[in-house]
Amino acid sequence: MAALWIARVDVNDAELYAKYIDVASVVIPEHGGVFIARGGRVEQLEGRGRSRNVVARFPSVDAAQAAYNDPRYQEAVVWAKEAAEREIVVVETDD
Repeated sequence: MAALWIARVDVNDAELYAKYIDVASVVIPEHGGVFIARGGRVEQLEGRGRSRNVVARFPSVDAAQAAYNDPRYQEAVVWAKEAAEREIVVVETDD
């Protein structure tokens, strides 16, 4: 079953976060991820919102986990954690 990688982010250091984005933009597609939302307009309906939201569709939860665990991605996560507050969740879809 397909899966959605959902990242909710507040960026504190745009320059450093850009380094993370450069790596994530390569690694995620290499593992079958397709970005369906990156930034863009947000309307927070309930709960605490974040200024940046990213959604990528993967062929499976395993593929999304493989992208996250990719050594290149993990190196970039260090920059992301220094540059932003974020949550990432992977959700299996019904299709």
